[in-house]
Amino acid sequence: MAQTIFEQIKKVNEFGGEYWQARELAKVLEYADFGNFENVIKKAMDACEASGQEVADHFGALTEMVEIGSGAKREMSSYALSRYACYLIIQGADTTKIIIAKAHTYFAIQTRRQEVADLLVEDNKRVFLREEMKKHNKNLVSAAKDAGVTNYANFQDAGYMGLYGGMRQKDILARKRLSVKEGILDHMGSEELAANLFRATQTEAKLRRDNIRGQIKANQTHYDVGGRVRATIKELGGTMPEKLPNPGPIKDSVKRIKSSAKAKSIVEGKVVARKKKKA
Repeated sequence: MAQTIFEQIKKVNEFGGEYWQARELAKVLEYADFGNFENVIKKAMDACEASGQEVADHFGALTEMVEIGSGAKREMSSYALSRYACYLIIQGADTTKIIIAKAHTYFAIQTRRQEVADLLVEDNKRVFLREEMKKHNKNLVSAAKDAGVTNYANFQDAGYMGLYGGMRQKDILARKRLSVKEGILDHMGSEELAANLFRATQTEAKLRRDNIRGQIKANQTHYDVGGRVRATIKELGGTMPEKLPNPGPIKDSVKRIKSSAKAKSIVEGKVVARKKKKA
């Protein structure tokens, strides 16, 4: 019943994102005074900020039509709450109410499901981009060789220095707390891999298009392209690549994808078996 209630008041915006209206949620959670509930919301905002999340991404300002008596309604300020925001709110709500306990179970389970789903999406993007990097790095090596590059490590460092604000490969390894034997690219998330893929593809194209010749000119080209990718990230308000977290080895992403595919196959197999049995 509790799940049905929270599902019934859930809204979906024009982009397919789900949210709950604060005043409507307050009523379901048996808060007669929205002012008291708003205090809980503000504590949840503090918890959201402390967790490193953008508060505006989870607590959006909006207005709700609220009954003020005799069937009349008036617009009043409220919030559009994400599933994560609701979860944080429940954490600080009045635990003596049975509905709060039910809400905690609902939002905890659903939030975890969403986290797992989001992680799987990231895993798939990450594995795909890593494979693209393998392919295009080979193309870049070929283009660099044609340009007369004899010290590829030096050439590669130039590209990293442009993209990472002067950091060489050894500096990036140190920042990610990796040993020399551990591959940098295998410890990048999809956002960082995408930036490096753009660097690699554009450097290869420019080396060939402009008929660059010589180690020095090739290094400078790689550095310049990396710098332009960095400038674009900055212009768009993105996170600089050296500040992106180390998500762990990509082999973990591969394992999760395989595990998910196996679980899906088992479930689908059981469904098919049941249908055959009924037939």
